[in-house]
Amino acid sequence: MERPSFIRHWTELENEDNSHYRGDTELMAITAPLGTKLGLARIAVNHVRLLPGRRTSYPHCESLEEEFIFVLEGTPDVWVDGHLHRLSPGESVAFVPGTGICHTFINNTDDEVKLLVIGDRPLEANRIRYPRNEAYEATRKDRWVDWPAREMGPHDGKPDRQR
Repeated sequence: MERPSFIRHWTELENEDNSHYRGDTELMAITAPLGTKLGLARIAVNHVRLLPGRRTSYPHCESLEEEFIFVLEGTPDVWVDGHLHRLSPGESVAFVPGTGICHTFINNTDDEVKLLVIGDRPLEANRIRYPRNEAYEATRKDRWVDWPAREMGPHDGKPDRQR
């Protein structure tokens, strides 16, 4: 029997290394959208490679979409409301929607980081807040204007190599 098309290695499904925000040249993580490419319709499952000096996204929070991140390899920092927390392989982080907890993952090490990211597929009613990138946020139709404000710590959300 021929191997089914829904069985694939993440390296066969990885996107090109060109992910960045509109109007910005900063390269973000390299993603293999496993769920999408293997036919899942309701949940997003992504294998994410975070090269040294990169982050997964601008710091953000979401109104409706859940996110779960499992560290497969490496020791990334999770940025939570302006504070860094070092993670190790086997640790998990869960972000409940609607809380206003802002986050991103940063690789401040010299080694590649690999993450398994699971969450909701994009929901049309979802709103997003980018507290450290308000000019970018202002350009988005899905801007979350009534988010539950939280006190932000001193860290700017950028990798050390960008300073």
